[in-house]
Amino acid sequence: MDLILVRHAIAHDRDPARWPDDSERPLTEAGEKRFEQAAAGLRRVAGDIDLVLSSPFVRAMQTARVLNEVAGWPSAETLPMLEPSYRPGEIISAVQRRRNDGVVALVGHEPLLGELAGVLLAGAGAPALPLKKGGAACFRAAIGAAEGAMTLVWWLPPKVLTRLVPA
Repeated sequence: MDLILVRHAIAHDRDPARWPDDSERPLTEAGEKRFEQAAAGLRRVAGDIDLVLSSPFVRAMQTARVLNEVAGWPSAETLPMLEPSYRPGEIISAVQRRRNDGVVALVGHEPLLGELAGVLLAGAGAPALPLKKGGAACFRAAIGAAEGAMTLVWWLPPKVLTRLVPA
C-alpha cells in the first residue's frame, strides 16, 4: 500500500468575522492557482490513485477538487478523522477499515498530517514532520497503513512539485 499525505493549499487567514466556523474558510485564489501547478506535478510523481479521502473542511475539499480536475485523481470521499481535532491512530484505523492495498491519498491539515507522518515512520510518540501548504509525501508498506511500519518514498514541497511539470 502507498499512502500519500497532501496538505491543503494556501487558505485565507483565520477571520472570525468572515468565517465564524473555521471549517468554512476557503483557499485563496492565488493559493488555488499555485496548487494547480503542484497538482500537475503530483500527477507525474504519484501515478494512479485508487482512493482519495479528505477532511470535510472547505479548504481541504477544494484542494481535493483540484487534484481531481488537474491530476485526474478520483473524487474525494470525506473522512471526518482528517479534521484537525482527531489523532493519527484514528486516521490509520479508518484507512485500514476502508483499504489496505493500492494507493490512498489523504488531504488534510497541519499539525495532524505532520503528526501522522511521524507515527507512520516511527510509531506512537514520534516527533511530527510538518508538510508545507500544498506539499505532499508518500509512504509505503506491504502490510498496509500501520504505526511505525511504513517507509518514506518521497517528500515534496509545492515548489518542487511545480518544477516537475515540463514547461
